[in-house]
Amino acid sequence: MTSAFDITKETYTRFTFERDDRVLTAAITSDHPVNGVDAAMHEELGRIFTDLQRDSGSDIIILTGKGRAFCAGGDFDWFEEQISQPRKFRDIAWEAKRIVTSILDMEKPMICRLNGAAAGLGATIALLCDMIVSDEKALIGDPHVKVGLVAGDGGAVIWPQLVGFAKAKELLMTGDMLTAAEAQQLGLINYAVPTDQLDAKVAELVGKLQGNPKWAVRWTKTVTNIPLRALAAQMMDASVGWESVSNYMDDRKEAVDAFREKRKPNLTGE
Repeated sequence: MTSAFDITKETYTRFTFERDDRVLTAAITSDHPVNGVDAAMHEELGRIFTDLQRDSGSDIIILTGKGRAFCAGGDFDWFEEQISQPRKFRDIAWEAKRIVTSILDMEKPMICRLNGAAAGLGATIALLCDMIVSDEKALIGDPHVKVGLVAGDGGAVIWPQLVGFAKAKELLMTGDMLTAAEAQQLGLINYAVPTDQLDAKVAELVGKLQGNPKWAVRWTKTVTNIPLRALAAQMMDASVGWESVSNYMDDRKEAVDAFREKRKPNLTGE
């Protein structure tokens, strides 16, 4: 007989947890003003979704962010470490793949409460959730290319499935950000609502899920995710590999430097 597992008793420094009966809210929490991903958060992202599935006290997960952002992608101090010490990028490849696959492996329904900006990996995580309810003031996009990286941490997997290849390639190759209203119109997210209606809309969806037999809901999600899991298995090794290669490029360093210095990058094509 397996013992009960309680995620709140595990060691997490970048997430906080709140329970409401069988609903568990996991909130991305960081000292970074927009919940930027650093090495510690990346490591925790690589295991949290497995732990959320294992958690004995929950049937539905709400994923959100603390503060004014959901998760605005990679932290620039961490970017500079990866550029100067490429092995640090190489060493997170397994985690990067596991973040995507562990979300898709979850049976429990997971609603993204998109409280603010979601960019890069933050956007990927949001879009891999089963339903996305966004504050209408939030922005979402995958600007990997703007910092010299291939969109290899799952964006190339999920964006084309939600908006089609033509629009996905436009957005991934330009790095443009979308308003929540634009994202809803494209079918990228489910709902964009005023700030004061965000919790009510999430609660409405939770109520609908709770009104159905639990295992029917879980296993419907499971079978619906089969093609996404297959796609991730086909793509993630190459995606992370090409992203790792792009970290070595001269334009990668210049793009990061220019962003930090608030200037136009002097790109050489190298």
